[in-house]
Amino acid sequence: MSDCVRYPAPGCVVEYLEGNAVQIALITEEAGGRLRLLLPNRRETRLNAPRLLPWLGPMYSADLGKEDAVRLLEQHRKSREELAADVPVMDAWELAQGEVALAPAQWFAELFATDPDSDQVAAYGRALLACKSHFRFQPPDFQVFPAETVEKRLTEEKTRLEREALIAGGAAFLRLLWDVACRKRDLPPPPVEGSGNGEWPVPEVAERLEEVLRVRMTDPEGQEHETLWRTLAKGLPDVPHLPVQLLMAWGKLPAHYNFWLDRAGYTPGDSWWTPHREEVEALAAAAVAGAMPSVQPAPETPLAESPLPENGCCPAPGLLPESPLPFISIDSASTRDVDDAFYVETTAEGRTLTLALACPALYWPFGGPLDKTVLHRGTSIYLPEGDCHMLPEELGTSAYSLLAGQQRPALCVRVPVDDNGHFGPCEVYLARVNLAANLTYSDSQAVLDALAAGEPAALPDNPAATHAGLLGLGLALARQRQQARIEGGAVIMDRPDPAIRLEGEGAEVRVHVGPDYHAPDAQMLVAEMMILASAAVAHWALEREIAMLHRVQDVVLPREYAGIWHTPQDMTRIMRALTPSSLEVQARPHAALGLDRYTPMTSPLRRYPDLVNEAQVVHFLCAGQPRWSESTLTELLQTLSPVLDAVGQVQRFRPRYWKLLYFRQQGDKVWWPGVITEENDAFVSVSLQDQGMFVRGRRKLFDDRAHPGLRVDVRIGKVHPLYNEIMILEAATVD
Repeated sequence: MSDCVRYPAPGCVVEYLEGNAVQIALITEEAGGRLRLLLPNRRETRLNAPRLLPWLGPMYSADLGKEDAVRLLEQHRKSREELAADVPVMDAWELAQGEVALAPAQWFAELFATDPDSDQVAAYGRALLACKSHFRFQPPDFQVFPAETVEKRLTEEKTRLEREALIAGGAAFLRLLWDVACRKRDLPPPPVEGSGNGEWPVPEVAERLEEVLRVRMTDPEGQEHETLWRTLAKGLPDVPHLPVQLLMAWGKLPAHYNFWLDRAGYTPGDSWWTPHREEVEALAAAAVAGAMPSVQPAPETPLAESPLPENGCCPAPGLLPESPLPFISIDSASTRDVDDAFYVETTAEGRTLTLALACPALYWPFGGPLDKTVLHRGTSIYLPEGDCHMLPEELGTSAYSLLAGQQRPALCVRVPVDDNGHFGPCEVYLARVNLAANLTYSDSQAVLDALAAGEPAALPDNPAATHAGLLGLGLALARQRQQARIEGGAVIMDRPDPAIRLEGEGAEVRVHVGPDYHAPDAQMLVAEMMILASAAVAHWALEREIAMLHRVQDVVLPREYAGIWHTPQDMTRIMRALTPSSLEVQARPHAALGLDRYTPMTSPLRRYPDLVNEAQVVHFLCAGQPRWSESTLTELLQTLSPVLDAVGQVQRFRPRYWKLLYFRQQGDKVWWPGVITEENDAFVSVSLQDQGMFVRGRRKLFDDRAHPGLRVDVRIGKVHPLYNEIMILEAATVD
């Protein structure tokens, strides 16, 4: 027979909660619901009866001696702890779950024992109290959680325990890593398996800690792990890119790691496209074959849902017509993705430019898996440590690249230009082209210099010499176009970028910054042809009501700003009046280019907007209508614009990082020539033209003659490449 009792009275063994732990006691007095209790440690306490746990008994004599009472309490405590350890809590939950919502401890005890005694009931009560993931104590019963709630609570409990372990073992380790990053100490060796090392966290904590650091490195403004990060990083300095420094100190990242790629979600190298190998191979085969696409006019579908042929490219009922023109391209010596070539001929009205553009849009599977991946790359990235191509190299540097001596599909733009540099309506068509040559800027410049000197045959070994006549025509057209743009308000900054070269690897890398090859005419020739083609196609699309992506810079500049600017102080002054250009569907003027509309499309191998614009033109040529409407392109920009912004940060900040490292490696004793570009009461800005850098220092470092245009020598210090910090330490006016 059970020894449980219903009401507390002197001599009754009871339990209550104190500090979230179960306490056992014996009632010695009771008066109006106020109890006097004897504890196993021989002390006494007072308690209100409602605080008792709802399992009472057994009952002993009220005259029981103190020592006997303590001995009995100890026996019951030990018995209940042992019984509680053996309670099949999960079995009890399985039996109760779905059957009852609430039940007392005795009900659970009776599932496994017939007429359980007070110790058994108390043991079940203790076990259920401890299992908070499956039960909730609602006196006098226990609520039984359903399976969904249990799963959620188990997950929350696991997360809580992991968080506590991470904070306990991770915070101290982060402080250690900071000391390593500051070179205050060396990183201690990790523990050998089976041995301990108090300075390193356990593997599970280390793995989680690395995850938190990488998330913060990739998305420092994100809310994921925000509270956890604040706790872990408490006491560490609030410096830029702290997770990057800690991961490098840990050895999880190499020295000079390019974390900007992680922030942009941009995978470097040329292995990112391997999951789409079948698509890539089909596209390469179609390009080599030079097939004419067969596109039927159809109602427009969203960009991401454009119907695709089964083989990933358009069917090929015939071949593209061949172009007889001997196009040539001009690029850097290292260029492999040749996306434009030109041919110029004279006419009675002036000259005609025919530009051949690589044509990936001819067969591109918009909306397919490969396209979605390329869309989230957005553009190629060219860095001192290596290039990252937007397209798979099998396509961008091979099958689609306009390589001399190899037939390639191309979109050709034929633009007439009069002797005043003004262009007329252009003709756009598809063709197979076979370039006569791939020339470099330096070789082309040498030939142009020889032509200017009246010695066109002075460079017999120069591969560009054979094409001297075409280069001369191209330069004449480019100069006419540049002058026409200036008359239209164009602002041209003559600011050559220095070359950045890296030697060595890892922490031993050495940076060299200096002048690049000088090819002003050859570079201007190519630039003007690209601008001309993009402007001409913008008007061609307007006449046919084809929606396009436009580069816009709609700002009104003073008329006197038009022209070619060379001095740093003038360029800085004018740049203050310019706003950054933006990519928009609505065509508006581009102030710096001096154009009423500008549609980028001359780099479809390197920039996704150009690929989209080319696709609009190609689809119109093949089907008589554009592929996408204005509203669809607007939707596309919502995805594309953030991608281009993120990748643009990589292209801006990474070369600057190497320049800052160059200055730090040179030390703070070197004097650098520069020109003051701006000054105020607090700071003076100086352009270091040879390094393509702007630096500033406090006004008190400069004498009273400081003004824009003044030449100075400056000494540089406080350089921290990761923090993007550089300061002038000392300045001297050059007399």
